[in-house]
Amino acid sequence: MLIGEYKHTLDPKKRLSLPSKWRGELGASLVVTRGLDNCLFVYPLQEWQKITDKIGELPLGTADTRSFNRFFLSGAVEVEVDSVGRILVPDFLKEFAKLDSKVVLAGIHNRIEIWDENKWTEYKAQIELEADSLAEKLGTIGVL
Repeated sequence: MLIGEYKHTLDPKKRLSLPSKWRGELGASLVVTRGLDNCLFVYPLQEWQKITDKIGELPLGTADTRSFNRFFLSGAVEVEVDSVGRILVPDFLKEFAKLDSKVVLAGIHNRIEIWDENKWTEYKAQIELEADSLAEKLGTIGVL
């Protein structure tokens, strides 16, 4: 399971080191794509396959489904983890997430989210204020 929050640096060549704690679980190839809330989602290949299988079952007759498929799948890139545990973040994804040199990698169960450090700090402050309300909502559907 991918959990935790790690601060890293995106080097000038757009390479990003993955936390050593996660490397064994992630494998040699990953998929990086546009995420929600202007971050990037990173999936191990097995998890990516599960998600694309589910997306592939959605009816194409609705505009929302087609739009989400285009957003999520057309932005996906398979990347290799190099011998020292780094991945290359493509330019168009770096621009989408407005990543500067300082980033945060957040482990979110089956994926990693890559955030610009300043955006993550702002987002986290907001979500921390809403945590009780969110827990209340999740409690109504039996999650907590």
